[in-house]
Amino acid sequence: MKKKNPNNRSIISVGQIIGWIVVFVLAVLLFNKPGVKQTTLDYSDFKQKVAEAAVSDLTVSPDTISGLYKNEAGQFVPFKTVRMEDPGLVKELSTAKIKFKAEQDRSWIGNILFNVLWIFLLIGLWWFIFIRPQRSDGKSAMNFARSKAKMQDPSQQTVTFKDVAGCDEAKEELEDIIKFLKNPKKFQKLGGKLPKGVLLYGAPGTGKTLLAKAVAGEAGVSFFSASASEFVEMFVGVGAARVRDLFDQAKNNAPAIIFIDELDAVGRRRFAGIGGGHDEREQTLNQLLIELDGFESKQGIILMASTNRPDVLDPALIRPGRFDRHISVPAPDLKGREEILKVHAKKVKLGSEVDLKQVAKGTPGFVGADLANVINEAAILAARADKDAVTTSDLDEAVERVLAGPQKKSRIISKHEQHVIAAHESGHTIVARLTNHSDPVHKVTIIPRGQALGYTLQLPLEDKFLTSKSELLDKLCILLAGRAAEEIVFGEITSGASDDLNKTMAYARKMVMELGMSDRLGPIALPNGEENEVFLGRDLSRHTTMSDELSRTVDEEILNLIKTSYARAKDIIIKHREGFDKLVATLLEKEVVQANEIDEILGLAPVVKEGQPQPTTPTPVKEEPKAQPAVRPNAQQADLFE
Repeated sequence: MKKKNPNNRSIISVGQIIGWIVVFVLAVLLFNKPGVKQTTLDYSDFKQKVAEAAVSDLTVSPDTISGLYKNEAGQFVPFKTVRMEDPGLVKELSTAKIKFKAEQDRSWIGNILFNVLWIFLLIGLWWFIFIRPQRSDGKSAMNFARSKAKMQDPSQQTVTFKDVAGCDEAKEELEDIIKFLKNPKKFQKLGGKLPKGVLLYGAPGTGKTLLAKAVAGEAGVSFFSASASEFVEMFVGVGAARVRDLFDQAKNNAPAIIFIDELDAVGRRRFAGIGGGHDEREQTLNQLLIELDGFESKQGIILMASTNRPDVLDPALIRPGRFDRHISVPAPDLKGREEILKVHAKKVKLGSEVDLKQVAKGTPGFVGADLANVINEAAILAARADKDAVTTSDLDEAVERVLAGPQKKSRIISKHEQHVIAAHESGHTIVARLTNHSDPVHKVTIIPRGQALGYTLQLPLEDKFLTSKSELLDKLCILLAGRAAEEIVFGEITSGASDDLNKTMAYARKMVMELGMSDRLGPIALPNGEENEVFLGRDLSRHTTMSDELSRTVDEEILNLIKTSYARAKDIIIKHREGFDKLVATLLEKEVVQANEIDEILGLAPVVKEGQPQPTTPTPVKEEPKAQPAVRPNAQQADLFE
């Protein structure tokens, strides 16, 4: 027998209540509409008016007579009188040629309905708004303090760990939770307690919510899901009431899992920033802390939450005894990306030539949501082209569409601007290919896509978790190479390097202030100012500890890194000007140049492993490579040059 879903409530919204009130008012006006003011005449006066033919438009009913009579001013005004037993009245009216009409009297049933119907209407309206919801769920109609969490019965849960890939370590951490929910006595006999709270943290799209659903599906228990923003309203106390109601529902359906998405919406540090410490958000957080302390692990309730900002959460919330386990859900590695692609490709018909491992290699830094979107976009592209299956070209185009949008085929670019873009991208490509610690160049294109007029794609040969100083210096050099190429070829610069300059400044600042990669400053980390931002939940009392002299030295080191890298980029382009000019001409002709052709133009051997390229004898380009959809760089592993 299925459990009754507590979310199937009869909740009357404010709009519905107003609508019923309007109906009630109209009904009252309909049954009690005010009539025209009538003068009451005695029956004798009425008979005299009849004799004088001073009445008209009479309505004769069994109890009353109404119509118009001529007053002293000679005007006809409404009147009514009580009808008496007068058998000769009809004859008198006919003799005086006074028009009249007879009206049938309402029955006693009609009178009762006419007089008391509006009362029944009021009672029915009251029952429908107030009494009926109380019978259905025991709550008042004014139940905006009820939790908006959605409950899912165990029989309706279809998500399991088979649907989750790319986060094996996180799944292993959650296995204990599942085993405890299935067989709590196994742990309790040894004195073990079920963790009260599990915090999942990681970048957006890594699968935190999916993991929580999979835990509920594997354990076969009730699952309550809610967003933290649903607790806080403009009315004081609503958030705390909704927290209490949510935990009450979970206790009534134990064992159960409560999942709160984006916990930082209510879990930020208290008494921080502008304003007092008694706002609605903090009251909601306080109630959440009380509820976490108020239930025992033996009740079989687990609170799971997700956030991508664990650093702003209140320490009292994430301490042991409340959120006992903190589980990181990182971006997947190469193997994880391949497994995620296989999971999402189960319902998609793939061509025999499709190699998901190659797709995984071309998507470094992608999270689960990105990869799911890649498969979906590829299926849409294949269906649009009336194909029988998804091909490799569809997947390549899907990767590019997910990150940069569709190609701007209708964008008209002048020949001069095309030359500038080709020189800009060739500068990036030359420097990226000839520096010793940069990722291999996969392709370069000047086809507009999204906001980019062109880009150079670099893909790493393997996943990286550490970055050396030499790699960052090469990165600065590559970023500035586009601007350097514009200055060398045209003698002036354009606005196309704005994004490159922003990234250059960010890298240089991070190297000097956070990574300790400055020779003058040494291995120190300096405050970057973000810690003092109020919206991050930090206290206003914090202030920078940098002296004026130290700040000046930091600025000098940052500028020195940028100027040195810019001069180095210009030097590389000038030394290889011949290959640079060939690459510009090829880009203008073909718009897309792949890695093998770049190596032929520069006379370099293909990169087979990470390390320094080995020069060879230049050979001419034999044929144009097959046109394939470009693969856009990922934000973490490659840079998009506009």
